[in-house]
Amino acid sequence: MSLPPFQHLVDDHWRDVARLAHALAPGHGEDVAQQAWTQALAAYPRLTHARNLRSWLLTITHRCAMDHHRSARRTTPHDDVSTLAEAPVLGPPELPDGELWARVGALPVRQRDAVVLRFVGDLDHRAVAAALGTSPGMSRRLVSDAIATLRLDLQDLP
Repeated sequence: MSLPPFQHLVDDHWRDVARLAHALAPGHGEDVAQQAWTQALAAYPRLTHARNLRSWLLTITHRCAMDHHRSARRTTPHDDVSTLAEAPVLGPPELPDGELWARVGALPVRQRDAVVLRFVGDLDHRAVAAALGTSPGMSRRLVSDAIATLRLDLQDLP
């Protein structure tokens, strides 16, 4: 089996990786994307097939974002732990749909991750499930519950 050169992979998918990293780790997206590319480069020679490399990259990006959040929790002083419970705002209010992304950021973590992987990463439910370590049915449920919550929240807007 022959894999394409790694640079082709970067050229084809760098926007997807960057977009997902910024959505999952606001303010730290560049670091998360860089970590994802570093891990992908290290693992690339060991791949046994070239099926759905985009999904593979986005799964790595998701895991890097989760590692970033775990690391932030470990390095935060105990008196500042209460700020970690607050959901991050995914985009500044001046961006289009800033209100929507603020509400997405307020979703429970697994729902937020599922929505971001599904709609920002444009992954199907099988790939979302693989990234989250769950089943495709649970992936559908997480996305469905998140959308239902968002619809209720957005009905309250003036």
